[in-house]
Amino acid sequence: MLLLALDTATPAVTVALHDGEAVIASSSQVDARRHGELLLPAVDRVLAEAGVRLDAVTGIVTGVGPGPYTGLRVGLMTADTFGLALGVPVHGLCTLDGLAYAADVEEGPFVVATDARRKEVYWATYADSRTRLTDPAVDRPADIAEQVAGMPAVGAGAMLYPGTFPVVHAPEHVSAAALASLAVERLAAGEELPAPRPLYLRRPDAQVPKNYKVVTPK
Repeated sequence: MLLLALDTATPAVTVALHDGEAVIASSSQVDARRHGELLLPAVDRVLAEAGVRLDAVTGIVTGVGPGPYTGLRVGLMTADTFGLALGVPVHGLCTLDGLAYAADVEEGPFVVATDARRKEVYWATYADSRTRLTDPAVDRPADIAEQVAGMPAVGAGAMLYPGTFPVVHAPEHVSAAALASLAVERLAAGEELPAPRPLYLRRPDAQVPKNYKVVTPK
């Protein structure tokens, strides 16, 4: 096995390579505006660090969000393109699950929250690092305060709203290394991983105008 993992659902552009036993190379950069510019060079760095060519990869795993439309689709389209070019399977994993897997929380339940902008968070609750209790959702922190009261939190979204998430643990952003390790663990257990389909949870910020203004003379 040589699994290439990547995620662009958060401000982190993150890539890792896993050989079935351990992560052998990884790269993470945080820049919310340069996903498309940074992802392929990160893949090149990871492959070079591992000393392998892209055609040695036997599978792809990509974070499927939830996340903003523009950033999220960069990783998904790249993963699909690699999969088609190499003829290898492409798997999806919830980005929040990757954060939970790497969470520095001794015991659950806990909540994972990433920044959804518009004063909202993408979030889900977990019994432990491998067991999600709720489906991913997008809400204003104040609207979920009662549901997450008393729970430690993980993620950059939680850090933005201390009134709702007073205790926040690392990591701040998802890492492809955690996604790869979680994917390998689930595949080894015989689990079928989700398809690489995006979890947008809401419409993109950019909208086509419903009524075009007439600018030509009648």
